[in-house]
Formats: sequence, C-alpha cells, structure tokens
Amino acid sequence: MASISLPPSFTPTKTLTPPLPPPPPSSTRHWISSSPLYSNQNLLHLTPLCCRGRRRRAPITPSAANTTSIPPLELLLNRELNLDEREAEAFTQKLPSLDVSSQESLLRRIKTLQSTGLAAVSLRRVVLRRLDLLVSWEMDHFLEFVQEDLAGLKPAKIERLLLAASVQTLSCFASRVTLLLDHEVPREKLVNVVNNVDVRKVFVEMPVRQLEKLILYLKRFGWPEIIIRRPSLLNLDLESQLIPRVEFLIDLSNGNEEATAALIRKLPAILSYTVEHFESHLEFWTSVGLAGEELFKIAAVYPNVFSVSKERKLKPRVEFLKQCGLDAEDVFKFLVKAPLFLSLSFEENLSKKLAFLVKIGYKHRTKDLAFAVGATTRTSCENMQMVVVLFFSFGLSCEDVLSMSKKHPQVLQYNHESLRKKMEFLIEGMDREVGELLMFPAFLGYNLDKRIKYRYEMKKDIRGKGMSLNKLLSVSSDRFYLKKSSTDAESSCEL
Repeated sequence: MASISLPPSFTPTKTLTPPLPPPPPSSTRHWISSSPLYSNQNLLHLTPLCCRGRRRRAPITPSAANTTSIPPLELLLNRELNLDEREAEAFTQKLPSLDVSSQESLLRRIKTLQSTGLAAVSLRRVVLRRLDLLVSWEMDHFLEFVQEDLAGLKPAKIERLLLAASVQTLSCFASRVTLLLDHEVPREKLVNVVNNVDVRKVFVEMPVRQLEKLILYLKRFGWPEIIIRRPSLLNLDLESQLIPRVEFLIDLSNGNEEATAALIRKLPAILSYTVEHFESHLEFWTSVGLAGEELFKIAAVYPNVFSVSKERKLKPRVEFLKQCGLDAEDVFKFLVKAPLFLSLSFEENLSKKLAFLVKIGYKHRTKDLAFAVGATTRTSCENMQMVVVLFFSFGLSCEDVLSMSKKHPQVLQYNHESLRKKMEFLIEGMDREVGELLMFPAFLGYNLDKRIKYRYEMKKDIRGKGMSLNKLLSVSSDRFYLKKSSTDAESSCEL
C-alpha cells in the first residue's frame, strides 16, 4: 500500500481523533461502564432492550454529582472487598452496566453490609456467591431490621442467613422474628434468642404456621421463660421431637402435666434429651427397684439426674448405697434429699468427705455413714472441718460431734460463722449450756433472728429461761401464734 506524503508546509489546525475501537468481547459491560469516552447521556443506545423498560433511579448528571468521588469499579471492589484483578473482572461481567449513581448505590450497599459486623473475609465470600444481594432493593428492609432491631446479632448468623436464604425470604425475615415479640418475648432478650437458634432452620426453612404452632405448644410449659433460658428449643421439630419428649415426661409423672411443666421450667434443657435417652435411664432405675413416678420425683428435685452417666457414676453410687444397707425405698428417700450425691466428683469431693466422716467416728458400710455423706453434699470439706473445729472450741468432744450429727446429719453442712453466732446466743443470750445441743442439735438449723431470738423474747417472761428448746422452736408457726393468742386472752381475763 502506497504511503501518503504531506507537504512540508502542512500544519494541522485541529487534533485528529482516531475512530473508537470496538470493546473487547470478554469484558464489554466493564469496558462500557468504565470508559471515559461514554457519558451517561450516550449509554442509552447501548443498554439491552430487555432492560430499557425497568424502573431505574434518576441518573445523576455530571454537573450534580462529584464524579471524582466515585473510583473506577475495579478499584472500588479491590478496596472494599479485596478482590484481585481477575475476580473483579469476573464480578463486573455479571453486573449490568453501572452509571455513577448505580456505583454509589453499590458502594452504599457494601458499606451497609460492613456495618452489620461482617468480617472482610465473610463479606467477600458473601458477595462472590450472592451477587443479587448487592443489587436487590428488597435487601434494604432486611439490613435496616438487622441494624436497628437486632443490634448485636452475631456476624456468623448474618452470614449464614445471607448465604442460605433467597432475597425474597430475607425480606420476610423481620416478620418471622417479630412473631416472637408478638408472643411476649421481651425485646431486650430478642437478640440473645436469635443468636442461639439455628437461624436458617427457624427463620428461613420453617413455615410461619409451624413456628406459631410450636410457640403455642410451648406456652403450656412456661413460654417465654423457657425459650429465653434455652432458645435452642425452637430448633426442635414439633411433631417428631418436642411432643414425644414432653409426653414421656407426662407419663413418667403419672399424667401430672402441671408437675411436668414445673420440671421443664426448672430445667428447660431437659427437652434436649431424646426419648431413647429417657428410656435408658428409666430402665436403669427400674432395675434398682424404683418406679417411674419415683424417678420423676427425683427429677423434680434434681432435673440433671438424666444427664448423669449411668456407667461412670450412677452404677457405682447406687452400689455404694446398697453396701451401706439401703434398700430401694431407702435409696429413693436418700436421693430426694441428697440428689447431688449422684453427680459430685468422687476423687475431688466424696472420697474426702467419707474419709473425714470415718475419722470423726462413723463406721464403714453403715446407714449412718450414707446419711451423713448425703447431708454433706451441699457443703465443702473445708467448711466441715471448720464446723468441727468450732464445736471443739466450745468444749464439745469428737463423740459429742458424732452424736449430734447422727441425730441431725445436716449439722455438718451449716455455715460455721452462722453456727458461731447461734451458739454464742444460746450461751450468753439465753444463759443455757452448750451441752443442750446434744439433746436438740436441730437448734442450730433455725434462723437466729426470725425464729430463735423472736420466739425466745416472746416466751421468756411466760415460760422462764429454762423453757424447752424443742418445744420453743419445733412447733409450727400456726400453733405458736395460736398458743400466744390463748395466753394473751387468759391474761386479759385475769385482769
């Protein structure tokens, strides 16, 4: 092809503009959206026909927008989402053509997602997998609800929701959560409940009608308190999990739904156990000689009885009680009074207490020893030692301590400081001998101010200082005040 030569004197009067090169086919949308040669006014004829009829926000004209404040899309993605060049190109290819206002909206959506507490790596993962979350206007309601009504929602829960639910489902998320508020869950407890449930299962997959049925059923057994304490109960399937477990407990209580509700309120987590788990424990206690209703009464006192390992703790503890001479009826009465005996550590707790009790005079494999160790399950070894040292300081012997604890086993579990005050009042305030405790050690179990001092002051002028401690304290309040009224009436007649 012949070259074209210009005259030496030729000087162009204006800059020649080369023709616009065709866009690369692999990144057409990205090239259009970022090329400075295409203004907002010139993009209409490049927009696909299927998109021209869609409702758009009013375009921001160059005069009204600060175009220099919006970086190129790739830079924005790199800065906010840490996408590399290849990821940014793949990302922009999935987007429709974006004008300046659209890029502003995209940036605002990314910033809003960041404000929910999502870590950079989580946000990157969500955006790459769920592009629709950035461009759907339906997301606004979800994000607003999370920020304003669920402030404190764990970022892991938010990410799980964003990855699992459709945009349409997320737009209904607020109404599902608000259902808990409609059924008396306190607003200040709402975030904690949502944070401790399977959000995908409860607020995405579970039909609203099924969630309402679950709530109405739980109202029979202590809603909303039980769900505040154990939110994961909402994860249970009503028909296949929750109802069978509750019905097992009702049957165990011999049909007493009120007692079952009290048990569930005491330990909502008891409904986490399967029916098979309950049945295995019932089988064990039946082999010991206890009836199902007796097991329920133990559970009513100590619901965690179902969490104690059968092999590691239940079998050796029950065997110990049998070696001490307790039959099935005795075992039942023992466990109702001292259920902690089943779960306390043997090495760190029970073995030390047994050794101490033997040291002060208890005999191996006797009922007295069993009842004594049961009475000490609610105190520490250190407190037991200080109680005995206190008794010694008041002149009592080891034999005296043994005699007192056999008559009133709880005497070894009382707080030593409280015992000191009662013994000092007995000796100094009531002018009595410490030896009287050998006849009535239960004196040490009564409240000093509300029972001992109060009744003593009321009766000392009538009965004198030598009144029986047993009759003064052990009589019921009704009988005590009835006798007081009768005495006052007699005094009035004499006058």
